[in-house]
Amino acid sequence: MNQRKANWTVMIGMSVVGLTACSIDMPKETQSSFETMTVETSDIELPYKFSARMKGQNDVTITPQVSGQLMEICVAEGQQVRKGQTLFVIDQRNAQLELEAAEANLQAALAQENSAKLEYESNKNLFDKKIVSSYMLNNSENSYKQAQAAVAQARASVNRAKVNLGFCSITASVSGIIGEIPVRVGDQVSPMTQLTMLSGNTTMYAEFSVTEAIIENMVQEGIKAAEREKLLAEMPEATFVMKNGTEYPHKGRIISLTGIVNAATGSLTSKVSFPNPDGHLYSGIQGSVVMNFAEKDVIVIPQKAVVRLQDKALVYKVLADSTATAIDVTTQDTGNGQDFIITSGLNVGDRIVTTGANNVTEGQQVIF
Repeated sequence: MNQRKANWTVMIGMSVVGLTACSIDMPKETQSSFETMTVETSDIELPYKFSARMKGQNDVTITPQVSGQLMEICVAEGQQVRKGQTLFVIDQRNAQLELEAAEANLQAALAQENSAKLEYESNKNLFDKKIVSSYMLNNSENSYKQAQAAVAQARASVNRAKVNLGFCSITASVSGIIGEIPVRVGDQVSPMTQLTMLSGNTTMYAEFSVTEAIIENMVQEGIKAAEREKLLAEMPEATFVMKNGTEYPHKGRIISLTGIVNAATGSLTSKVSFPNPDGHLYSGIQGSVVMNFAEKDVIVIPQKAVVRLQDKALVYKVLADSTATAIDVTTQDTGNGQDFIITSGLNVGDRIVTTGANNVTEGQQVIF
C-alpha cells in the first residue's frame, strides 16, 4: 500500500514538472502600442516645379551688313565676349577704295563750290554797280547753290563709305557668349549669311508655363497694369534646378506673364529673370523652375500615417471606444518627403494612428 502511494506521488510530481516545463514554451499574447495625433489645420509651403528652358536676355543673331570675303574669325564658339569686341573681319579693300573715291569726289565738289561762290560774289558786286543784269546774278546764285548741294551729297557719300568700311569689322552689340559659328575663313558672306548667335548672358530668362489655378488672380478680367505689377512682385522667389539636380545658387523672380490663357493647357507663359554674374547659365539649358506657394488652413499629416492598399490610401481613425477603423483619404504630396496634405476623408478633431499604422487591423484596440 505504501509502495503504491509512493508511485502515485512520483507520477504526480513528474506530471507537474512536465506541465511546468511546457508552460515555458507557450506563446503569450502581447498588445502593440501606437502613436496617435489629433487632426488640425495648418499653413504649409508647397514646392511647385515647372519645366523651363533658359534664354539670354539679349540673344542676337550676328549677320554682316556688307558682302565680301570673310578674312578673319576673332572668337571661338562658347567664348565670353564684351560689348564692342571684334568678332569677324570681312575683306576691307573694296570698302577702302570706295571711301577714297568718295573723298576725291568731295574735294572736287568743294573746289566747284568755291568757284561758284567767287563767281556769285563777283556778279553781286557788279550788279550793285549796275554793270550786270539780274539774270546773270540769279544764274550765278543758282550755280553756287547747286555746288553747295553737290558738296553735301559728296560728304554723305564719304560718310556712307566710312560706315561700309566700319561694317567690315563686325563687333559684339552686347556682352555675352558666342554660339555656333557655321562659317569659315575664306567664305563669301552677305547680309543673308548668319555668322553666329550671341547670347547676352549677364541676365538669363527661364521661360515656362504656369497653370491658371496657381495664378488665378492674375487673369481676372479688367485687372489694371499697376495691380498686375504688384501681383508679380508678390510672387515667391524662384530656384532653377538643372537636369542633373544641381541647384543654381542665385534666385530669380517672375517678371512677365502673358495675358492669354492657352485653351489646350489652361496655362500662362511666364518668364523668370535670373542674374548670371559668373556666366554659368547658357541659352538652351533645360531644367526646372521651383517656387514655393503657401497653402493655408490645410490638414497635414505624416506620411507614415498613410497605409497604401493597392490603389487606395487609408488612415486608421481611432473611435471613441479606442478601436481603429480604416478611412479612405485622398492625399497631396508636399514635396518634403515627410508629410501629406489630406484633401478629403478626415475632419479637424479626428484622432488617427501615426507610428505603427501599418500594424493596425480593423477594430483593433489602440493603446496610446
